[in-house]
Amino acid sequence: MNVPLLPTISTLLIVLSALFVAIGWNLIRQRKIEAHKKWMIAAAVAAVLFLIIYISRTILVGNTSFGGPDSVKRYYTIFLIFHINLATFGAILGGITLRAGLKNNLDKHRKLGPIASVVWFLTAITGVAVYLLLYVFYPGGETTSAIRAILGY
Repeated sequence: MNVPLLPTISTLLIVLSALFVAIGWNLIRQRKIEAHKKWMIAAAVAAVLFLIIYISRTILVGNTSFGGPDSVKRYYTIFLIFHINLATFGAILGGITLRAGLKNNLDKHRKLGPIASVVWFLTAITGVAVYLLLYVFYPGGETTSAIRAILGY
């Protein structure tokens, strides 16, 4: 199997980010506030590193279009658009939650934290699924602009 380096690294970063969120969530349940804070910051750093790689690759190289069969393409496109929206919402919600925690706005942090975490777990799972569909289960399609790669034309 020949998978591309940057998408593999960025997918691993999102998986690490979700793993760090899970560790942080477990730590706060144990009332280990400082450890929770460190793991959640590590999760945010992993997510930002993902974003830097993803945006850099999109600008400098382009995005990989779906290379699987046409019978699957429509479903992949719908799934990809769902993933992109979920990831965008998760990133915004995660940023708001992280900021609330760092600013000691604990009521807001406690309300948003569990929601942001679940959204981030779903983002990581759907992100891995996109990676598998693009590079493992089917051969990657052509590298093209982001809009063309997402919409498949």
